[in-house]
Amino acid sequence: MDATHYSYILASKRNGALYIGMTTDLVGCVLDHKCNMLPFTAQYLIHRLVYFQRHVDADAARRHVDWINQLHRIWKLDLVETVNPEWRDLYEDISSVRTPPRLDCPVS
Repeated sequence: MDATHYSYILASKRNGALYIGMTTDLVGCVLDHKCNMLPFTAQYLIHRLVYFQRHVDADAARRHVDWINQLHRIWKLDLVETVNPEWRDLYEDISSVRTPPRLDCPVS
């Protein structure tokens, strides 16, 4: 059986810089972003998981990421607001690991 795949959107803040990606390990992947392990998200402080969707396979996740990437920015913001109008960090919902006030890693 294939692993669950996820497409996701991270944001620096409400209506801020966005990062769109896909992974099979959503918690670990978001934690990598929070720990500034990716240059782009570290540079723009993109740490807030604001949207994600589960997919049954990698192709479906990739198609969804491609679709999101083709959207105009305003439509991407609308997509986030449809499921997360407060722009909460959904990482708290998917992980039992709490991110410390400072983003020093590893998170214990």
